[in-house]
Amino acid sequence: MSSIIQTQPLDVPSAIAQRRSIKTFKTDPIAPELLKQLVELTVAAPSSFNIQDWQIILVQDEAQKAALSAAAWNQQQIIQAPVTFVFAADASASEKNLNPIIEQALATGAWNESTANYFKTAIPQFQETLGDKQREYAIKDAIIAATHLVLAAESLGLSTCFMNGWLEDKVKEVIGAGDNPDLAIAVLVPVGYAAEPRLNPGRLPFSSNVSVDRIGNPYAG
Repeated sequence: MSSIIQTQPLDVPSAIAQRRSIKTFKTDPIAPELLKQLVELTVAAPSSFNIQDWQIILVQDEAQKAALSAAAWNQQQIIQAPVTFVFAADASASEKNLNPIIEQALATGAWNESTANYFKTAIPQFQETLGDKQREYAIKDAIIAATHLVLAAESLGLSTCFMNGWLEDKVKEVIGAGDNPDLAIAVLVPVGYAAEPRLNPGRLPFSSNVSVDRIGNPYAG
């Protein structure tokens, strides 16, 4: 167990302001109950129609970590961190998840029968109109879930790093999805305890990339 313990979780604004992309990690393990909490907070993320069109793979085995690192041009944060979350996007998830999601929403009272009946038709119709964009929508949902992970981890005393440098086909092979054409890799996120801090490199002024109503009408703050 790591000696670094976050006794009081950070509030959301503090976690956002404090978060940095950490490139070097201690090998200290993450306690199982803390890892479970991270997973719970990650899958609490919103998704289109609540379809939850992600597959999240926790890579922890040393051999699996080595293979995943090799698929990511040997970046060592995957080796160092005790776990790397692989966020995959499943473009066919609505076909598998629709009925269980509707049943659960009815059981919790979140949806009534009228709403459930509407979604039974509306969700498949919407997915069909998306066509090739189903993959894009699934990736968006997976990235939203990954953002939940990153902020939850920061709040609970852990560090993370969004990774967008990897070979999709190789990553899919590592997680056992090499033959699944509906699955896309959205992002990799190593999670652990930072071996060294990183300073905030700063952000551009609002006027450079935040506008009001139309691009070119800068937001002054």
